[in-house]
Amino acid sequence: MNKRKIGAAYEMQAAAYLKKKGYRILEANFRCRFGEIDLIARDGAYLVFIEVKYRSSLKDGDSLEAVNRRKQRKIIRVAEYYLCMYQEKADLPCRFDVIGIEEERIRLIRNAFDCGS
Repeated sequence: MNKRKIGAAYEMQAAAYLKKKGYRILEANFRCRFGEIDLIARDGAYLVFIEVKYRSSLKDGDSLEAVNRRKQRKIIRVAEYYLCMYQEKADLPCRFDVIGIEEERIRLIRNAFDCGS
């Protein structure tokens, strides 16, 4: 299985996990010229941009560590583009969450970073 298919499978697993936590998934794999956001959801009043990272082992580091400052800036840029495209959502409070998946373990970090990072 190629990396894109593997990633899609884990993103679906993350979406199911988030739904159980009360999130409402609005978009999966939102792409634009600046990059991609894995999942976009509503969690109560918040519009949440979610990055999903999977690691089959810890030899390449923790899955959550993969969302470094460079990746965060890219996600923020895509989120800004999304908000420009969907003006009706521009006034919603926004949050950036990260889901790390390692083997069978799923970890959610709410508000993992902000636009000032």
